[in-house]
Amino acid sequence: MLNEFLDENLEKIKEEPVTVNIMSASWCAPCQSLKIVMDKLSEEYKDRATFYRGDVEEGAINFASSIGVRGVPTTTIMKKGVEIDRMVGNPGEAKVKEFLDKNL
Repeated sequence: MLNEFLDENLEKIKEEPVTVNIMSASWCAPCQSLKIVMDKLSEEYKDRATFYRGDVEEGAINFASSIGVRGVPTTTIMKKGVEIDRMVGNPGEAKVKEFLDKNL
């Protein structure tokens, strides 16, 4: 399950052991297809990380700006609020799994 990422929840999110944060936009087609993939994978990896999805033009604009998101979709993996890796774009389910396996 993808949780909604909102700027006002950032401090709480930073306290979590491991998060996968998908920054997207409602008008972005690759973002919408990545959402489907991440929704599925969030169930598979639910014991290893908490998954969040934020809209860079709505509730997650400050966070996206603070971590230097320049394009969507951008996925970051954070441990206790510290970014450990980043993936830009939607390379497909197999590559997303590789990214998650490498970092979780």
